[in-house]
Amino acid sequence: MRSAGWTQWAGAIAALTIALALALAVGAVPVPLTALREALTGTGDPMVAAVVRDLRAPRALLAALVGAGLGLSGGALQGTLRNPLAEPYLLGVSGGAAVGAVIAMAAGAAHPALVTGSAFLGAALATLVVALLARAPGRPTDTRLLVMAGVVVGAFANAVIMVALADAPPDRVRGALWWMMGSVAEASWDAVARTGMALAALGGALLWWARDLDVLALGEEPAAALGVDVDRTARRIFLAASWLAAATVAAAGLVGFVGLVVPAVARAAGARTHRRLLALSALVGATLLVLADLAARTARAPAELPLGAVTALVGVPFFLHRLRRVAG
Repeated sequence: MRSAGWTQWAGAIAALTIALALALAVGAVPVPLTALREALTGTGDPMVAAVVRDLRAPRALLAALVGAGLGLSGGALQGTLRNPLAEPYLLGVSGGAAVGAVIAMAAGAAHPALVTGSAFLGAALATLVVALLARAPGRPTDTRLLVMAGVVVGAFANAVIMVALADAPPDRVRGALWWMMGSVAEASWDAVARTGMALAALGGALLWWARDLDVLALGEEPAAALGVDVDRTARRIFLAASWLAAATVAAAGLVGFVGLVVPAVARAAGARTHRRLLALSALVGATLLVLADLAARTARAPAELPLGAVTALVGVPFFLHRLRRVAG
């Protein structure tokens, strides 16, 4: 069993390493794998080094961080709700983030940090509203109400977006729509740093609380019998997971289905405890999104596909397959 576990981790790390290498090497300016080290250290061709270090490296790393965050968030939310079909964007996170970003863009915000901050604030507020709506007075949080509240908040967010864009200039409408379809094309080292700090703080907290998720998986009554405050623990993990998803939305726009697909892959790979599940989900999510972004920028070059569309092409069939299994 121990040997199988090491093989699992080695395979996940190797897959991520290969995906990152491909993301740095493949593009309009091909870079041989043997020249990547020189490009990264700045000792090779200056033009190749600039392409790799200034354009492709921040984009690949941002995609990896966003994928890791979505994988962690999805695994934690599925554990909290005890539902393998739970997904970060199902709970109002995407709608709130989109409202924040679109309002900022419609108001003429030009600096990426302002749009990012507005998106995160909108997602965080939407998450708090969903949590409050699902908490009936004198009763623990109902996970079914969480999903219903998320759907309602998402529908309200769509209405706000339509109102905000109704009289916006065409260039701002195009920018808002492109952001809502998901992309890491505007990646920068500042965005990598901000997303990395959010992942370290919120992802680290989720890994620290992973044993609480193992207890919650036993059911509310057994968890309470073991001394766990079920309502407070579930709400704490729910908020941390949702805010981590909000940080990824703020960095890359709406990239759906990663939080649904990745935890299922981690379970299929043999992850049983939630700490192992979350850590493996982070690695698989990072790999998936790096490869998805590579496909987005090379499949129809020089045009670029929305990153959210690429992940949806993978995620929608997977969701329907999982839904059929759960229903059956």
